Amino acid sequence: LFLATLTYDTLRFEYEDFPETKEPVWILGRKYSVFTEKEEILLDVTSRLWFTYRKNFPAIGGTGPTSDTGWGCMLRCGQMIFAQALVCRHLGRDWRWIKGKGQTDNYFNVLNAFIDKKDSYYSIHQIAQMGVGEGKSIGQWYGPNTVAQVLKKLATFDTWSSLAVHIAMDNTVVMEEIRWLCQSNFPCAGAAACPAVESEVRCNGYPEDVEVRDRLSLWKPLVLLIPLRLGLTEINEAYIETLKHCFMMPQSLGVIGGKPNSAHYFIGYVGEELIYLDPHTTQPAVEPNDSGCLADESFHCQHPPCRMSIAELDPSIAVVCSC
Repeated sequence: LFLATLTYDTLRFEYEDFPETKEPVWILGRKYSVFTEKEEILLDVTSRLWFTYRKNFPAIGGTGPTSDTGWGCMLRCGQMIFAQALVCRHLGRDWRWIKGKGQTDNYFNVLNAFIDKKDSYYSIHQIAQMGVGEGKSIGQWYGPNTVAQVLKKLATFDTWSSLAVHIAMDNTVVMEEIRWLCQSNFPCAGAAACPAVESEVRCNGYPEDVEVRDRLSLWKPLVLLIPLRLGLTEINEAYIETLKHCFMMPQSLGVIGGKPNSAHYFIGYVGEELIYLDPHTTQPAVEPNDSGCLADESFHCQHPPCRMSIAELDPSIAVVCSC
């Protein structure tokens, strides 16, 4: 497996440019033309946070793996799709990352939530260890549903973002549960270690001059994860147009899925091809400096994104949106 991963990594350095096509390009609810907006397309893609395999990070659990190469691709895709939720929450969908340009504290707060260390909200360490409760040993490959369940649990500790997370099991969106989650002032189930309400509202990202009673009445942003199976061994053609429509919705955070044992983060489509960010590149772990800033270029995909035929997609996916 290790040799196969090394070979796969070294082949990831050649990327195809976008096709010259009249078909629109859809990226997370935004429509573009290749002929007139190519730079805007690439800037939009580059601005998404890109999480890949890393090596030489602190051992998971103190004695576990120091790299997730070969097993962490779905965990990294889960990080990417949740990072998009945090970007929309704290920076906005119109925010763009430009190489060499300074960024706000909120940007680094979002990025630091995913850094490979045990005390980051959504680190590989937290996801792997929380997955034990879902029956996954550390170093075991996840499916879309497992990573969704783990992220839901971890989000309860992120009082800065204060997200309500709902997983639509069995293709069912439970509206009553969503209303309760979004209106509730208390942590969701599974957050026994979270602070009390008074402490929570002081650090959930709202301006200090907002009255406590106003903060408590605010509707929490929703992240809706919908695990789906769109066929038996391959995707059923009947679902393809509906899947495309998911990327046209302004609320879209993307789709996680891929091929068997090879996960990708899908952010859009053009024609009959899905556009995705690929986690299968091993990079050295990055440590923030004392002020919380860090070298962030390796967290942004600065080449044209990968594409694959929709027909090649494994039918087991998770569609994610926010509102």
